[in-house]
Amino acid sequence: QYWTSRMFTKQVVGTANALVGGWGNLGGGVTQLVMGSALFPLFKEIFKNEPNPAEFAWRWVSIVPAVVAFGIGVCMYFFSDDSPKGNYSELKKNGAMADVSAASSFRSGALNLNTWFLFVQYACCFGVELTMNNAAALYFKDQFSLTTEEAAAIASIFGWMNLFARGLGGFFSDKANAKAGMRGRLWTQTIFLFVEGALVLVFANTASLEGAIVVMVFFSLFVQAAEGSSYGIVPYVDPPSTGSIAGIIGAGGNSGAVAFGMGFRNLEYKDAFVIMGATIMVSSALSFFVCIPGCSRMLGGEDDVPAKDTLAVPTPETDKVDDVNA
Repeated sequence: QYWTSRMFTKQVVGTANALVGGWGNLGGGVTQLVMGSALFPLFKEIFKNEPNPAEFAWRWVSIVPAVVAFGIGVCMYFFSDDSPKGNYSELKKNGAMADVSAASSFRSGALNLNTWFLFVQYACCFGVELTMNNAAALYFKDQFSLTTEEAAAIASIFGWMNLFARGLGGFFSDKANAKAGMRGRLWTQTIFLFVEGALVLVFANTASLEGAIVVMVFFSLFVQAAEGSSYGIVPYVDPPSTGSIAGIIGAGGNSGAVAFGMGFRNLEYKDAFVIMGATIMVSSALSFFVCIPGCSRMLGGEDDVPAKDTLAVPTPETDKVDDVNA
């Protein structure tokens, strides 16, 4: 998310971040599908003469995504740039970029209240997605007396929405930004979260299997759209500290999953869904408190961020700024 934030201008940063994040989430499901349905049977056949071919196959299959990820990392290191203007080391050497230490960046990001407002909101969208990835199959199995295979197939719909839904959230955030600046992004974020929370409450009170599936599809759409709109705002919070801020807000998703997961472990399904839905709807109101320097707010202010800024690239306060961001 940090890399895409610094590679794209503010006009399209929401869509770029959302597509990358959404396809990243989708990659987890595709990996499971490929490993479980294609590679596992193949490797089991390869190790059929071993004492326990299934165990050997699973261990060796797990190496495949590790090798692929390592290879992509190597390619990124040698064949990609840090930003549209080139690598950070060269920009710093030529005085075209400020040298911000990791500690200073983290401190600046962590002390910014906007970071924590978005932390909570991201907990209420990505955290909800992670929770549903764990709870949806069990819910459909227990609530509608389905087999494990049937419940898993229905629950997988939630993850497959990542194919386009998160990108759609970023796209609408960018369009709203073009019309109304940061105010548009904040309103988009608020609407997505509020509707998401309302759909959770509807889902909890849907008695038929068909109805629950339909509601879950729209619920998933707004969950992932809210994730996309969140990272349409992140690059503006404090551009020199975008890496730290993106990391803190991303951790909010995992924190939300832990918190909501505890609810599902200790409460009845309906009660857990009601608490989750109400929490999400309340979190949408946090957008009213987001106040980013140089950007409009939900109910006032004006945007004065330069139109051509590459937001995540920290620049020194010299006459070279305009040249770097041209």
